[in-house]
Amino acid sequence: MKLLVGLVWLMHWLPLPVLGRVGTGVGSLLFMVLRKRRHIALTNLRMCMPELSEAQRVVLARQHFQSYSRSVWERGILWWAPEARLRRLIKVEPGVPLARIAAQPTILLCPHFVSLDVAGVAVMLETSLCSIYVPQKNAVFDEVLRKGRSRFRPVQLFSRKEGVKPILRAMREHVPYFMLPDMDFGDKDAEFVPFFGVPAATLTAPGRIAAATGAQVIPVVATFLPNYTGWKVTFYPAWENYPGDDMAESARRMNAFIEDRVREAPAEYFWTHKRFKTRPPGEPSPYFKQ
Repeated sequence: MKLLVGLVWLMHWLPLPVLGRVGTGVGSLLFMVLRKRRHIALTNLRMCMPELSEAQRVVLARQHFQSYSRSVWERGILWWAPEARLRRLIKVEPGVPLARIAAQPTILLCPHFVSLDVAGVAVMLETSLCSIYVPQKNAVFDEVLRKGRSRFRPVQLFSRKEGVKPILRAMREHVPYFMLPDMDFGDKDAEFVPFFGVPAATLTAPGRIAAATGAQVIPVVATFLPNYTGWKVTFYPAWENYPGDDMAESARRMNAFIEDRVREAPAEYFWTHKRFKTRPPGEPSPYFKQ
């Protein structure tokens, strides 16, 4: 791991167009080698995009592996490049909503696109944040990841085991909560609501936390700029009349928003995650190979 981290550090000195193309090439190789992850990605795409042909889904899955690999290698720039370089490469539209964050508790809702760390850096260049952090199994990588995510400003990272109380305390001090809401964590505190028309165990935590704190929910999505020129981080308007009284409806609304963003950059969504591993009672796993 130390050798790998050292390689990522060395390569962060490369121009982004060179580094990005290296990542893309590695991703093409990984698509051929990582059969299990390829199966997961193609299963997800068959469920979410049945309108595509199988050949089109294979192309999209390969593009996803390329995008994911590229994002991993480019992370070295996020961890070690000077602030001036990051500000040149990250285009924030329309800008980090600092005034709104200062005005009331805020959830920055960041779906799992491969460049989500770029969105975190865009925020941290301007203000602190808090988030849930899952410790990495490798101690060397865990230390690098923690330092990389907190090198500009203090960041409050909480374990999922600590529950929601530390997050609520931080939000009441107007520290924005950077929330990754769209993974399958089981059926606890979740509702089965459609994601691309397929019932998916979806966390109701965004709605419940917003209701408990009076927080505004501001979505943020990070994607690649064309031709390996950097990244775009888009802050969307705060959701109005959210969450309402129905937590299932608030989860459905969130999934619909994410679907729209996925269709704008389909190769960059995290298709190698088992988004549908938790099924309604009696329904088999779609990832089982027959």
